[in-house]
Amino acid sequence: MNCPECGTFNPEEMSICAECGNELPKGTVPAELPPSSCAGFWKRFLASLIDGMVLLSSGWTAGIVIGFTLGGLLGGKGVAISAMDTMAGWFGYLIGLALNWLYFTLLESSPKQATLGKMALRIVVTDLNGGRISFGRANGRYWGKIPSAIIFLIGFIMAGFTRKKQGLHDLMAGTLVING
Repeated sequence: MNCPECGTFNPEEMSICAECGNELPKGTVPAELPPSSCAGFWKRFLASLIDGMVLLSSGWTAGIVIGFTLGGLLGGKGVAISAMDTMAGWFGYLIGLALNWLYFTLLESSPKQATLGKMALRIVVTDLNGGRISFGRANGRYWGKIPSAIIFLIGFIMAGFTRKKQGLHDLMAGTLVING
């Protein structure tokens, strides 16, 4: 923990600051994680590729099941193919958006603190002090990826150049991706 008086890092078991002698509060001021513990750009990129493959394969499976179900239900009722195609497209888009959102938000705020891609590479999403993030913070991090992507992916590329290897969405949500 960091001393509230002088800011010096002290191990959790210390009760008095080694630098200034100030009495340390019991676990109320967490230490800041060093930048060397943060996961690098390429590790995060590879985790994203793995997550993309997981989501693509599960999306295809869900799409096939939903497509056949909708076709069976609506096809026998005389609904035009073009109307079924439009409806299936919108339905698939909304289901896909919900699955992506839940995948990232639920897994990154879970006790594992990681998606399947991050788990495979042994990296986790934390708050700025190394703690588990809430569902709300994971939600903010997920939606923060939109501006990261819109500006020609620069928000993601930032993770290769910032001190704590944070992308724009990490900076917006107050999160880190660290080696676990």
